[in-house]
Amino acid sequence: MREIEARRDDLVTLTSELIRIPTLNPPGEAYLEVCEYLKRRLQPKGFAIEMIRAVDAPGDSDRYPRWNVIARREGRYAGECVHFNSHTDVVEPGRGWTLDPFGGEVKDGKVYGRGACDMKGGLAASIVAAEAFVDLFPEFSGAIEISGTADEETGGFGGVAYLAEKGYFSPSRVQHVIIPEPLNKDRICLGHRGVWWGEIETFGHIAHGSMPFLGDCAVRHMGAVVAEMEQSLFPALAARQTDMPVVPPLARRSTLNINSLHGGLDEPKDGFSGFPSPLVPDSARMVLDRRYLIEESPDGVKGEIVALLERVKAQRPSFDYELKELWGVTPTMTERDAPVVRTVASAIQAVFDREPEYVASPGTYDQKHIARIGKMYNCIAYGPGILDLAHQPDEYVGIDDMVDSTKVMALSLLQLLMPPDGA
Repeated sequence: MREIEARRDDLVTLTSELIRIPTLNPPGEAYLEVCEYLKRRLQPKGFAIEMIRAVDAPGDSDRYPRWNVIARREGRYAGECVHFNSHTDVVEPGRGWTLDPFGGEVKDGKVYGRGACDMKGGLAASIVAAEAFVDLFPEFSGAIEISGTADEETGGFGGVAYLAEKGYFSPSRVQHVIIPEPLNKDRICLGHRGVWWGEIETFGHIAHGSMPFLGDCAVRHMGAVVAEMEQSLFPALAARQTDMPVVPPLARRSTLNINSLHGGLDEPKDGFSGFPSPLVPDSARMVLDRRYLIEESPDGVKGEIVALLERVKAQRPSFDYELKELWGVTPTMTERDAPVVRTVASAIQAVFDREPEYVASPGTYDQKHIARIGKMYNCIAYGPGILDLAHQPDEYVGIDDMVDSTKVMALSLLQLLMPPDGA
């Protein structure tokens, strides 16, 4: 533990430098820059580096290439591989900051900036834990991998999903995965709720705005959809509860977020100062973000939306709609007795002198791809940071929390990759 304490300043500096790389997603900026930074950090430490572009993945383009990095350090003896996976992308800062969101400022025992807790502080902790372990036990068994991956904030399809499809998370290559998401330093996150994204479009008939009776307003049709949601769907979702240990407690219900709603003319282009033209809108679109429980099914989630739309159609003779599925993943939960769970729990007990709390995440993270594509189920999220601070103004990660989490990660490596007796 003294070895980790001695690296406190390095941990803080590393976190600050990562925050200063503005890896905004969307659109996916500075991905190559952050991967090259991690390469420069880890290659001199004996890690073999692979730089992998997710060619043709959603969002990948020559302007915004989806770059990922995997660093691997082989031990002297045969053994299992422990993989720390962190996403490098961050969401936009938004309004309300009192500090530079990409300044990486250190103040009052915290490191501030967009991505500080979600999850560049966790990435830094995993790096320092691995480096400290390798320095103390250079002849360890197995292998250590550290990855920095793209696009987790927009589904992970240009990052972990792509890598899993290429075999980088297959059980023959990797046996334990720890994702340092900010779920608090004394918690083990076993999984997450499911997600289903869809888009509803309602149709009407265009006409002059002074004679709306000659048209058919698609926005009014969409208003009827929202009204039916308020009357029947939202109460039904709020009544459902899961046995999953989701935090915060209100997220143990099924939820639906209307992610966006648009009808009529497109928004005016920058620089236009005129007024809209008088038209009856012939199209309205709504994007839905539905989070569902392990007790529910994806077919049931979609079927519920279809049934709602059909009820509205029965009440409105000219109502017409199209429902498009955007993407979705099923809920996932790692068993409490899985090897990586038992190991990290033991390390938490050693560092904090108490049992960990076992939780599930309200939103998905890249465990979904590691499980469903990679078929690697020995996977958890564990890392420093307070989940409620993610995506907020003045986001920060506590320095003590990072140090403590680094100790847990290093002890976990010690238990999983200890060299043979007598080595």
